[in-house]
Amino acid sequence: MDRETPPRSGPPVEPENSGPNPPTPPPVSAAVGPPSGGPPSGGPPSGGPTPLPSRVAFLRRRFPSRSTLGLYMAAMGPGLISALAGNDAGGIGTCAYAGAKYGYRMLFLLLAVTFVLALVQEMAARMGAVTQKGLSELIREQYGVSWTLFALLVMFVANTATVVAEFAGVTAAGELFNISKYVSVPLSALIMYLVVTRGPFRIIERIFLAISLVQFAYVVAAIKAVSQQPDGQRWGHVLAQTVVPRPEMSFPFLLLCVGVVGTTVAPWMQFFLQSNMVDKGIRISEYRYQKADVYLGAIVTDVVSWFIIVCTATTLYKAGSNTTLESTSDIARALSIPLGQAGTILFAGGLLAASLLAAAVLPLATAYTWCEAFGWEIGLEKSTKQAPFFYGIFGITLFVGAAVVLLPFSPLAAMLVSQDLNGMLLPVVLIFMLKLVNDRRVMHDYVNGFWSNVLAWSVVTALIMLTMILLITSALGLG
Repeated sequence: MDRETPPRSGPPVEPENSGPNPPTPPPVSAAVGPPSGGPPSGGPPSGGPTPLPSRVAFLRRRFPSRSTLGLYMAAMGPGLISALAGNDAGGIGTCAYAGAKYGYRMLFLLLAVTFVLALVQEMAARMGAVTQKGLSELIREQYGVSWTLFALLVMFVANTATVVAEFAGVTAAGELFNISKYVSVPLSALIMYLVVTRGPFRIIERIFLAISLVQFAYVVAAIKAVSQQPDGQRWGHVLAQTVVPRPEMSFPFLLLCVGVVGTTVAPWMQFFLQSNMVDKGIRISEYRYQKADVYLGAIVTDVVSWFIIVCTATTLYKAGSNTTLESTSDIARALSIPLGQAGTILFAGGLLAASLLAAAVLPLATAYTWCEAFGWEIGLEKSTKQAPFFYGIFGITLFVGAAVVLLPFSPLAAMLVSQDLNGMLLPVVLIFMLKLVNDRRVMHDYVNGFWSNVLAWSVVTALIMLTMILLITSALGLG
């Protein structure tokens, strides 16, 4: 069925021809380019006030008595949703494993990666606001079909692996209550397909976000667990471990570092966030509140991740012992130690909600990416008849991920491997983003600053070097 959506302000404008080979014109429904020789479309009128975002203007008409701040808060979402969806089954499993296996050693890395997440998400949101185009569409216009297909392949592999991890999370949550995965996984996949294709997904996603807030049980559990530690091992010790790096030069530790980066700054998040900015009609003149949304999402998601590591490190890690997690029931034990049986219930509920939210968002990110690249109809405001390829790709990605997880393998292993893969593929996406966000033909006056580029390229270089070390070590049998 057709869905109600706020109108985008301003007529479509043809993109500027800035090279010898003009880019393929994008579909009218998806692209609004900058006027030739001028600033990006969507800026404030000369001498006039900054216009409200299209969705805020829509809400203003619907709720004229609400304050402007309240309406802006209602319009926030892409940055917070994409970041919190990153705290999915794979994210919970990876951070819990990091705490149980290595104690507080990963806290410093998580602190550093929080700044990287905020930087990368802001770049994606800014590109969407300036260009009114998704990342895959910009790659096609600037670098041609061959590079676009390469980026799409990287995206598809990373996304499919992570969708498998989401349904592994559904499996794990069900198994905590003795529900077979052959019941929980197909039922969950069907429900999410119907919610996205037939229901008001923008409302449902907020319901899942609200349920996912039970992840804050890790905050309560960590506070209680650390408070029970002997003197010298309480919060002063934990905070000191957060700001002082204590790396371990071993293959498993370095591989887990890649996984922690991959689960925090996942490749799909950048495609989804930029596309969602375009889908909501957010323009650069309306960007400051969405920028706050992006930063808030980065902080909130990594605060939760920090407490997950602290909780499992405090309750499960034993110095000098080879602590391992065999299943998600071991992770649930980290909550049940300080919180009792309620901890297991909270863990299962949070894991299920986070998995279902991400199981919907990830296939949507895949659908956005492919449809933008090839100019097919796109957007949640469209019906299945209006955008058959969009919903078709969504359904294929969703059900393939569900089918794979029905094979016999450990759900926890699927979560960890998917995040390692995300970390190894992340440099490919970041290189495309950095090339585009520093191109003045694309971004005009909204290119990156010097220090933003230094930080971003440092992350790309470090990840490539780390991945090469891991691959060489594995090939030589040294891992």
